[in-house]
Amino acid sequence: QVQLVESGGGLVQAGGSLRLSCAASGRTFSSYFMGWFRQAPGKEREFVAGINWAGDNTRYADSVKGRFTISRADAKNTVYLQMNSLKPEDTAVYYCNALLGMVTFSPLYDNWGQGTQVTVSS
Repeated sequence: QVQLVESGGGLVQAGGSLRLSCAASGRTFSSYFMGWFRQAPGKEREFVAGINWAGDNTRYADSVKGRFTISRADAKNTVYLQMNSLKPEDTAVYYCNALLGMVTFSPLYDNWGQGTQVTVSS
């Protein structure tokens, strides 16, 4: 059974940085597109960043472009999200998932991990 475990969230002041990790188990994800999503209180879950299997093609939501960087370490079956210049509007629970593709960025799996809370204070 596939399991995705997110970590690295926390409380940070505006302008600060955090690095999120997503450890995958149950299968090898080196040939999968992978992505990060987030869900703020009262809002729907939204796509944040995606990366292809080779790690040389990345896509970002406009709201995080230039501030967030997605990367992957296939030897560790892990995907990262480096978040810099954080803003209060980045406050959300962050989740990872495999992606169906790099055009629609739809999540592959219906069941999500527990996510990791990111809170940015002003």
